[in-house]
Amino acid sequence: MNLSSLVGSVDLDAAEMDAADPLANFREEFDLPNGTYLIGNSLGALPRAARDYVGEEFDRWATLGGEGHFAGELAWETYHGLLTQQLADLTGAQADEVVAMNSLTVNLHLLLVSFYRPTNDRHKVLIEDHAFPSDHFAVESQIRQRGFDPKTSLVKVGARPGEETLRTEDLLEAISEHGDQLALVLLPGVQYYTGQVLSMAEITAAGHQVGAYVGFDLAHAVGNIELNLHDWRVDFAVWCSYKYLNSGPGGVGGAFVHRDFVDNRNLSKFLGWWGTDPATRFQMKTQFEPIPTVESWQLSNAPILPMAALRASLDVINRAGGMGALRQKSERQIEFLDRRLAQTFHDRIENITPKAIGQRGCQHALKIVDGDGAQVFRALKEERVFCDWREPDVIRVAPVPLYNSFADIDRFVNVLDEIM
Repeated sequence: MNLSSLVGSVDLDAAEMDAADPLANFREEFDLPNGTYLIGNSLGALPRAARDYVGEEFDRWATLGGEGHFAGELAWETYHGLLTQQLADLTGAQADEVVAMNSLTVNLHLLLVSFYRPTNDRHKVLIEDHAFPSDHFAVESQIRQRGFDPKTSLVKVGARPGEETLRTEDLLEAISEHGDQLALVLLPGVQYYTGQVLSMAEITAAGHQVGAYVGFDLAHAVGNIELNLHDWRVDFAVWCSYKYLNSGPGGVGGAFVHRDFVDNRNLSKFLGWWGTDPATRFQMKTQFEPIPTVESWQLSNAPILPMAALRASLDVINRAGGMGALRQKSERQIEFLDRRLAQTFHDRIENITPKAIGQRGCQHALKIVDGDGAQVFRALKEERVFCDWREPDVIRVAPVPLYNSFADIDRFVNVLDEIM
């Protein structure tokens, strides 16, 4: 028996599901806080191998000093390249389209320099009304930096009154309505509050049809859902790696630029010496010779210790079978948690995450009906059931298939039932 054969098996309990789970043993490759840890959507668990990978770089630093930049397969000058293929696989990209660098918002600013190209006639940016604050701040500041006013250049699309999630038709309608003035569409791949997966391919096609660039913040998407950025023809994307990619607090971010643009020298770009041709970089010339890949957006040499932690996690994900295998288990866990919530709470809890499996990742966004959600959240924490709280009234619960079991889901529901 395997998980794929259990679709629709509504009577199976957590122990039976765990017994059939081919990924169950990967839980042993992570150190988890004592209790039930369900906030991988905020900070992924520690891969045990990260201690070895980072420790190896400490040893190389101690023994090689500056020569560590150039010595061996782990040479620091090219270390970021060790992550490239696995990141490409996770994002549905080509190897020359992805790079690990900086942090998410830094990367967003760098790519907005290139892809937000306002003119007097075409200057608007479309975002969601409930955008993650950092994205909102970045876009507003970029608009002002180019001499425009967010009051007239920022278009926000929200959920309809009485609804929680965005409707694709509303996004497409707004893109069409502002099309002649629209310079950029910037949306999340997975909405951080509701857990909704947006229709990235459809949105990208609509943006391109009106002549706008289209980019995505994939912070809650990478390592959570299957992506196909290259074939969707997304222009650019950015992400962090400390959520579902388990790289540790403040871990290194990532960026995608479609192959149509990676060697386009007409794009505006902030320059740094790590984006210039490695063959001439250490000749210390001041003539920029861009690498003909997304690596030309790099500014400085790579932060090796955070990259080592990320490499450890990516290796675990690769051995688990990659995003296809993780998503298959995640869908079973989503169904299992949905069933347990419905059986136990009926209408006492509202799950504002979309019901359709293709429109959601592993996160469940739960509201306590006729109760104090913040108090319930605190009580869960006292019982060492770790979820997270987002204002004004949502408890986010994210069973991560790489290290969470069906028993974890069961305990969450049982403890929540006792509290309520």
